[in-house]
Amino acid sequence: MKILLLGEYSNVHWTLAEGLRSLGQDVTVASNGDFWKDYPRDINLKRMPTKWGGISLLARLFRLLPKLRDYDVVQLINPMFLELKSEWNARFYQYLRHNNGKMILGAYGMDYYWVHENSTRKPLRYSDFNFGDEVRTDENALREQKDWIGTPKGRLNELIAHDCDAIVAGLYEYWATYQPLFPEKTTFIPFPIKPLDPPPAIVPHDKLRIFIGINKKRSAYKGTDIMLRAARRLEADYPEKVELRVAESVPFAQYREMMNGSDIILDQLYSYTPSMNPLEAMKRGIICCGGGEPENYEILHETELRPILNVQPNEESVYDGLRVLLTHPNLVMQMRRDSVRYIERHHDYKKVARQYLELYRK
Repeated sequence: MKILLLGEYSNVHWTLAEGLRSLGQDVTVASNGDFWKDYPRDINLKRMPTKWGGISLLARLFRLLPKLRDYDVVQLINPMFLELKSEWNARFYQYLRHNNGKMILGAYGMDYYWVHENSTRKPLRYSDFNFGDEVRTDENALREQKDWIGTPKGRLNELIAHDCDAIVAGLYEYWATYQPLFPEKTTFIPFPIKPLDPPPAIVPHDKLRIFIGINKKRSAYKGTDIMLRAARRLEADYPEKVELRVAESVPFAQYREMMNGSDIILDQLYSYTPSMNPLEAMKRGIICCGGGEPENYEILHETELRPILNVQPNEESVYDGLRVLLTHPNLVMQMRRDSVRYIERHHDYKKVARQYLELYRK
């Protein structure tokens, strides 16, 4: 099968491509590397940060058109799959639709339905846009609402969602957003992770090593500001027992090096489930502190493992959860071992790739 994966979020498409290739598929990844994270890709679609960056990218895309046709499957990371205005994304979508086989829309992150549904219908107890019935009014939430609701970007998302052959959600939250609206075409498939070979050695440390990655522009929106405050409180209260590592807006390779050797990663306070970065940590035997709600385990049909330190979206919950681990080192070791098992059981990139192939062949 000839497959084009277009766009990138947190190495999802490149990891999926590796899994599909291991199963004998012909896969091309075309992306911008997810901006400064600079993930690998076969075709570079990065827009240069210059006055003529858009025009330069358009010219490159027109030259590439012959390489973007005759695929059995084209999968988009997002309705805004190119670093261009929505009108150009719409035109390229129509070209892809008319010159390839099946079109798959990824529900992997920020888009119209994620913004609109969590601001109106509110299928989740908490999210990037609501706390219960209360709609969030912080700067980033308002900016995303303005960006997606009643705009060309939002209308593009609606067009693609209605036109595409399937919608695939990588987290429970995105499935809960799309499935009620598109029940016949929405499928949940876990994010793909390439396990370490050999598996990581799980050894105790003298201090509880806590790691957090900060994106300065989205810290308040994702709740890492609150998680960082809780971790710093714990470090101040137990200076002899806690070591805190902070990475701020660094490329993925550097992020991974800084993360290695940690016991816990703090990530996405308002999530129900671990996303790509904490999953990458879990394969290394690092506990995810963040989203581990019951719905996460239910959609995976997981009844045994509970490796995620689930916390509620407030500082006290994060602090209390970390303190429990600090005072129970045996629990830390067990959850670290279970984290590796969890990735092997649900997120192994070859297993996930087989699920995608099953979807593509339907």
